[in-house]
Amino acid sequence: MYSIGELSRRTGTKVPTIRFYEDKGLLPKPQRTEGNQRRYDDVALKRLRFIRHGRDLGLPLSDVEALLSLEGAQGPDLNRAHDIAERQLVDLRERITQLRKLEAELTRITAACDGKHDHVCAVLHAFSDHSACLGPHNAIK
Repeated sequence: MYSIGELSRRTGTKVPTIRFYEDKGLLPKPQRTEGNQRRYDDVALKRLRFIRHGRDLGLPLSDVEALLSLEGAQGPDLNRAHDIAERQLVDLRERITQLRKLEAELTRITAACDGKHDHVCAVLHAFSDHSACLGPHNAIK
């Protein structure tokens, strides 16, 4: 059995986040000691590692929850797991494309500075005038 602090250390998840996952029903309510301290078992540890890894892979909490709901599923129901992973890959590729656009625009902006500060700063001008950009580069989602 693990205290919440030990569970936190073993998974790299902050204590308030563990409590949040409990409140959301992603982690089962832990047993309590006579002193009302939470005690987690290996099942909770594995489940929290799963949640943490899914979040590290960029999955929204709703998708992590959907994947957790597939525990014990068989056959065609497991297609949902593939669909979630595929959708996450598509979203990631879109973000990478957007990041490359941002990189290109920031590279252009920083290269516009000649290092002389006796005139209007090209960097400040570029940041203040979106129409001076070469193309769309909205911040990533």
